[in-house]
Amino acid sequence: MRPQEIIAVKRDGGRLSDAYIEAFISGVTDGSWADYQTTALVMAMFTRGLDAGEQSAITRAMLYSGRVMDLSDIDAPKADKHSTGGVGDKTSLVIAPIAAACGVAVPMVSGRGLGHTGGTLDKLESIPGYNVRLSTARFKNVIRKCGFGLIGQTKEIAPADRKLYALRDATATVPYIPLIVASIMSKKLAEGLDALVLDVKTGSGAFIRKYQDSLELARELCSTGREFGVRTEALVTDMSQPLGKFVGNAHEVFECIQILRDEAEPSMRPTVELSLELTARMLTQCGIARSAAEARSMAGAALASGDALDRFARNIELQGGDPRVCDRPRMLLDPKLKPFVVEAKRSGYIASVDTFAVGRAVCDIGGGRVRAEDGIDHAVGFSSEIKIGDRIRAGEEIGLLYCRDLRQARSVSEKLRDAYKISDKETRRPKLIRASI
Repeated sequence: MRPQEIIAVKRDGGRLSDAYIEAFISGVTDGSWADYQTTALVMAMFTRGLDAGEQSAITRAMLYSGRVMDLSDIDAPKADKHSTGGVGDKTSLVIAPIAAACGVAVPMVSGRGLGHTGGTLDKLESIPGYNVRLSTARFKNVIRKCGFGLIGQTKEIAPADRKLYALRDATATVPYIPLIVASIMSKKLAEGLDALVLDVKTGSGAFIRKYQDSLELARELCSTGREFGVRTEALVTDMSQPLGKFVGNAHEVFECIQILRDEAEPSMRPTVELSLELTARMLTQCGIARSAAEARSMAGAALASGDALDRFARNIELQGGDPRVCDRPRMLLDPKLKPFVVEAKRSGYIASVDTFAVGRAVCDIGGGRVRAEDGIDHAVGFSSEIKIGDRIRAGEEIGLLYCRDLRQARSVSEKLRDAYKISDKETRRPKLIRASI
């Protein structure tokens, strides 16, 4: 089948048959479809829509574009967590070692930054030497030795999604539920899981901003998981402001290690709270804990005892990184970057945050990608202890911007200042966990 024929069907509002979808995904995988043909069909899908059958077919085709891992020789329940993406969302690096310390095998296949959000792989690569490109055999060996592994899509695991993921980011076709479902679930189902917990973001920093749309996405993800025989649960969580203290790859890893060291600052508490809750859901889904209360207690104990930190240090070593960052987390921070203070223009209460603008500001100084092939400056970032509902005075610090160019800092700091809306009226603090599906 010629790509032009398939593109024309969806361009004109038609329904793609299973055969057409399989031909498309096969063409993406083997390179017989050019990037401009792939993006043309993705844009047609985005504008014309996909029905439930097409969504299921594209998920299945992407899943079987590579291998489904066989982890049956690992004697532990297999589970993973996935987030739909947010600003400052770094919980995977806390959840994986805690869950592993509690007896779960976590084969985590993650992605790179999309648009205004950071990616787990980009964060990991801010650790000197850390290798996210492992063969399936080496990946399984890492899991056996420390309980979890963290890699990206490979030629073996969901290879079609690896390419589509980057092209969707570069062509503004990310925020569409059927394509999000296919992307997430093709990777996760390829991990050979028993259970999956999903963190579906909602709010100004999420790809799906409206709460009702986020609920729909959560339901579709859970439905797809059940269709493929994986126990699946989703939390809909707040992304109306950055999660935790830091935004930016190396800074977010620093925050995670501080948490694993049980040295979290007050502004990091939302990251701790959400990480423990998502881990607890994994433990109950796997049958390791009999109740939510027991699961939370187990997760908290693994964190407080240092077992989770030890697991993370071991994982870093096994994946080629420098485990000394767990003892000296400030190794991650570039001393050449000088903090630029972002000040409040007026006094009042933080009423809202344009979290998308915060994420874009960090991208603008090199912390994210405009094009799929762009590099990343892992060191740059933004930190803020100010949250919605907090009182602030004119001239006080909203946050600190870490970048390399003073002129750029002045330009970006204005965007950050404008992202924090200040009101004379006291504002209710948003609830971190909005719903469970």
